Amino acid sequence: MSQFIDFYFDFSSPYGYLASEKIDDLAARHGRKVKWRPILLGVVFRQTGGAPLTSIPLKGAYSLHDFARSARFLDVPYEHPKHFPLSTQHAARAYYWLHDQDCAVARMFAHAVFRSLYTAGRDVSEIDVVLDIAADQKVDRSALAAALAGQALKDRLKAECEAAIARGVFGSPYIVVDGEPFFGADRLPQIERWLASGGF
Repeated sequence: MSQFIDFYFDFSSPYGYLASEKIDDLAARHGRKVKWRPILLGVVFRQTGGAPLTSIPLKGAYSLHDFARSARFLDVPYEHPKHFPLSTQHAARAYYWLHDQDCAVARMFAHAVFRSLYTAGRDVSEIDVVLDIAADQKVDRSALAAALAGQALKDRLKAECEAAIARGVFGSPYIVVDGEPFFGADRLPQIERWLASGGF
């Protein structure tokens, strides 16, 4: 069986959202599957000294323009959210809880979180919004709420972030194919060629 493609992202990342809409189909065209791995950019930035693009002088204005342009280029619906940047730990923890039970449901939930934020403008930093999104995917809301209140999921996400950093992940999206790292949604054409050719 071909190696999985690892897709690291933060739900708060517009470029992560754009990649999320393309990565599974791209992988499937080449007989691959994708492991989705949500992380927290805030944790990563503490290691790199980074900051949200929109908060950086000059680069911030460009990034807002580029988010929308990149979405048009990829033919992905996009509306920049009012609540931005925002924390996404509840969504990331919920994803891992769901993934341990049913990876297909977890994937649908992840798409729903991204689309809720970047097409409907919902504030996914709010735990009740995350629970509502999960309930829309037929997830037991009370069971998920109980899990999110516990320490185990907090520890799980912390471990996932630490493992990502140890692997060299410094942003979102960060995609690893056959040990080769690619950073950014604009690397999707390179990933396509890499998969088609076996590397270059």
